Amino acid sequence: MLEIDILAVVPGLLEGPFSHSILHRAEEKKLLKVRVIDLRTFGYGNHKQIDDYAFGGGAGMVLMAQPLADAIRMLQSQGQYDEIIYLTPDGKTFNQHMANHLSLKSRLLLICGHYKGIDERVREKFVTMEISIGDYVLSGGELAAAVVVDAIGRLIPGVLSDETSALTDSFQDDLLAPPVYTRPAEWEGMTVPDILLSGHQAKIDEWRYEQSLERTRDRRPDLLAREDSL
Repeated sequence: MLEIDILAVVPGLLEGPFSHSILHRAEEKKLLKVRVIDLRTFGYGNHKQIDDYAFGGGAGMVLMAQPLADAIRMLQSQGQYDEIIYLTPDGKTFNQHMANHLSLKSRLLLICGHYKGIDERVREKFVTMEISIGDYVLSGGELAAAVVVDAIGRLIPGVLSDETSALTDSFQDDLLAPPVYTRPAEWEGMTVPDILLSGHQAKIDEWRYEQSLERTRDRRPDLLAREDSL
């Protein structure tokens, strides 16, 4: 089982993504366990303060070091993490290779950033990996955490009903997925390519690879360039 803890400022944002569909089934099968921890539990005073102004001035608040450290240490006392991941716009861009790597771990902690981020000393002391889901800024890291968990969770053996499905997704081999079709074979004057109706699996696989290559070359040539540089 893969266990993922998420340290969140707004835990309610994560109720929906983990209570439906594939991730919910993964938890029911005891293949994945996701736990969302409210950072405010570790806040100061009656108002459970977790943020403060940044030294040096400027707009925006910063998540304080001590509440984060208290939360992380409490969670570490329950078992060590393979990775402590901070979700931040300046992290390494999340991709399928990273998802594959993380799906093989046993226990992960995701820290959701908020406001102007977290005290840098927490990053230096605890964080082992920093992830961004794209070159844009969200209000907080909770939605990014949902994206990461979904991408990881569906790769765990037994989660998908068809074990080969995840292996043929876009980006698994640095190629985009080929076009897909379903019944009826003819729809509004448009037909499914004959090769897909031929029953010749080797030729179908060859056609799909060629289509993936062509689609990647047309839409995401950077993926091919990355493969060439490896």
